[in-house]
Amino acid sequence: MLNIVLFHPEIPQNTGNIARTCAVTGTHLHLVRPLGFDISEKSVRHAGLDYWNEVDITVYESVDDFMDKHKGDELWFFSKKGRKAYTDVSFSGKETYLIFGPESTGLDEELLRAYADKVLRIPMKHGVRCLNLSNSVAIATYEYYRQLGFPSFEIEWEESFIGEDL
Repeated sequence: MLNIVLFHPEIPQNTGNIARTCAVTGTHLHLVRPLGFDISEKSVRHAGLDYWNEVDITVYESVDDFMDKHKGDELWFFSKKGRKAYTDVSFSGKETYLIFGPESTGLDEELLRAYADKVLRIPMKHGVRCLNLSNSVAIATYEYYRQLGFPSFEIEWEESFIGEDL
């Protein structure tokens, strides 16, 4: 099972987009406090996140709380400082956690050093700051599922989707 982990997400729209990606892929979303927004039922309903109830969400009080609970799990950290591209690893299909840092700062340097062999990057043009967090999560999520053959995804299309004149 795939798990997306957001350490200290700051922008509600990004987390909303990520939650939608999790909903359509059946991926578990983990949010690590502090959060830069409110995720109460009233707030989510007001934001029009009608798919929020389709997402399995776990909230942690801190990075230490999350790390203590997932010591033995397969953890992958995403950062522009990673030495390996996300396509250079083979995901096991076991309980896997793809971890992303806050939009403004990324993951903590100490954490990146401690897990240097587990830090992945998404290649991009030199000199450009970085991808949007929700885009990065979508890229990593779909690479994970691509490697596993898109289990339980609709990958066949019906003829009516394309039209007969093509």
